[in-house]
Amino acid sequence: MSAENVVPLFKEPPAAPAPEGTAPASAPAPDRVRVFRRTGRTVVRAVRHERTQSVARVAVRHGSYVLGGTRIVGRRAWDGRTGARYERMLRAAEAVGNYEVAGDWEERLHRFRADRHKRRMDLLTAPERVVKGAAVGAAGGVGTLIVIGIALAVANKDAADVVTPLMAFIDLIRLLVVITTVVWGPLVAAAPWLALAGVWAVGRHRGAAPAWALPTGSRGDDAGAPITPSIVVTALRDLGVAPLRAAIKEMGDAGAAMLGPIRIAGCGVEVDVTLPSGVSTNEVQGRRRKLAENLARHEHEVFITIPQAARTVRLWVADSGALDEPIGPSPLTTDDTMTANYAKGRAPWGQDLRGDAAAISLYQRHLLITGLSNQGKTVALRSLALWLALDKSVQFLMGDLKGVGDWNMFDGLATTLIQGPTDDHVIQVTEMVEGAVDEMNRRLQAPPGSVFPALVVLVDEAQVAFMCPVKDDEKRPYGGSKANSRYFMAVRKIHNQGRAVNVLMWQGTQDPTDQNLPKLVREGAHTRASLALGTESQARMALGDKAVDGGAAPNLLRPGLDRGTLVVASDGIAIPAGQASITVRTHYIDDDGAEAITDRAKAMRDGVITLHVIGRGEERDALADIASVIGDTNRVFTQDVLQRLAMLSKDSYGTWTHADLKRVLDGTGAEPYKSDGRMVIGRERLARALANRDGDGSASAAE
Repeated sequence: MSAENVVPLFKEPPAAPAPEGTAPASAPAPDRVRVFRRTGRTVVRAVRHERTQSVARVAVRHGSYVLGGTRIVGRRAWDGRTGARYERMLRAAEAVGNYEVAGDWEERLHRFRADRHKRRMDLLTAPERVVKGAAVGAAGGVGTLIVIGIALAVANKDAADVVTPLMAFIDLIRLLVVITTVVWGPLVAAAPWLALAGVWAVGRHRGAAPAWALPTGSRGDDAGAPITPSIVVTALRDLGVAPLRAAIKEMGDAGAAMLGPIRIAGCGVEVDVTLPSGVSTNEVQGRRRKLAENLARHEHEVFITIPQAARTVRLWVADSGALDEPIGPSPLTTDDTMTANYAKGRAPWGQDLRGDAAAISLYQRHLLITGLSNQGKTVALRSLALWLALDKSVQFLMGDLKGVGDWNMFDGLATTLIQGPTDDHVIQVTEMVEGAVDEMNRRLQAPPGSVFPALVVLVDEAQVAFMCPVKDDEKRPYGGSKANSRYFMAVRKIHNQGRAVNVLMWQGTQDPTDQNLPKLVREGAHTRASLALGTESQARMALGDKAVDGGAAPNLLRPGLDRGTLVVASDGIAIPAGQASITVRTHYIDDDGAEAITDRAKAMRDGVITLHVIGRGEERDALADIASVIGDTNRVFTQDVLQRLAMLSKDSYGTWTHADLKRVLDGTGAEPYKSDGRMVIGRERLARALANRDGDGSASAAE
């Protein structure tokens, strides 16, 4: 029998047709895959959608605020009720090896526990005191109300008024009970929500949320954030110093014990950091840029100095952008009554980084200011000369080897004013400085106890003099740094001995090198200041190794942006203890302001004839030259006349003596005479002699 002829015993009934409009019971496998993929893509798009992410961030952020705020409030409450805070600080002090501070925290912990025990003992007797106090208070209150009622009854002549104040007080109590009954229910219902809002506010204020969940405006942009202990500790931890990172991790949340108080200091804050054992101050100083970035500041807004305490660095952190704001005007331009005192006064130069006034003493101090070109060197140097000009006893010899008129306002104040950049001007400036050396030697040979006015020899753009290649008739170079260099040796002589007799050397130079600013000259200055420089080696030339090793870094100032900002190393200015330098933002005095100050200075003096040195080898009129150096002064000492003549022309008058001066004036009617025991020359007599000579010359010409 074939299979085709076999009849099955049980035959499946045919499948009923599906109702119209219904889907099949199952879809083919490829259709299910497509549905799953489409659903997955939809879910991914929904999750990645900006609105979904914003909602998620908001939910996580505010939830974190609540959790974080609860944790912070709980911790504060725990610290307030227990000695946990003292124990943390004790462990942190021990971790950094500061056992003196650890002992102090241990003593505070003992005091806290003793005070807490006393408070708990007082609680045992508190109910009795409360009952007694309430009874006494109630009796006193009722008695007071009755007394008031009696007074009221007497005044109104009505005995019923005796209890009126007492009944009014009872009505008040009833009203308060009614109000409390009405308010109590809603208050109890709202209390949990108020508590929730409180912890949320604390968490929001402290930023207790993940960085990715913070608002877009503040996420990843914490520039200018206030400096807090946690921020400083985190910045130090991430500095890249392995022993420092390990020590901070070991301290845990007590790492702030490394820090002293964070003090407001001018336009920033200042904090001392005691480093753990095994971490040197140099390791922190060498990472200034990274530390500034960790503190969300620019490099120029963080300064690291070394105070007196061992293993300690002092951080000064500016408010973001504060150093880009200008400081106020100089007191020299705002106070028309200001005067100067060379010996006891201090020149108002600017402000330090704290915002305090920075004033400097110029008494018997040689000065050197250097920096890159166009950073404010001349203005900073000129402001000191402007202040000193208000002391009428101070004399100036000035040479400006740039010659663009920055010092024009001192015409009529300076005894000599040379302005120009050529080799001839260098020769004249060199002879001016050598004339100051001769004056210094004269003062040194004076009788003991002699007092001399200050003579300031100021040379701006001094690098031009050091680099001058010209030689004199004896083949001696004017520039250079060898023993036969005339300018170099004249400056060195004033540095060596001028201070003792108030002959001072002030120099301004730019872009210092060993060629244009020799080592012996820069180290001879008592006050050394530098504007922005290019390299650390130049900073060491300008300020010395000690100042740079102590944190001075004019090479980190921003050329152009920090114009007028000086790093100063001097004992004439107040420098914080333990530091070798101070950063000063100098006042800017423009040319008009400088002229107004010099006009006041000229009004204080008898009149100074400024010598503008002319070319060498010209014919001289001795009588006219004597008249020119006397100027408007009624009488001038013969010694001062000789000195001024030598400055006017060293070739013609450099070797003159009193006999030569007497020889020229004999027979003119203007001969030297004694006044108060000293030989002088009178201006009026000399004017008559010149008039008579000119009249005789005219008559001869007429004949």
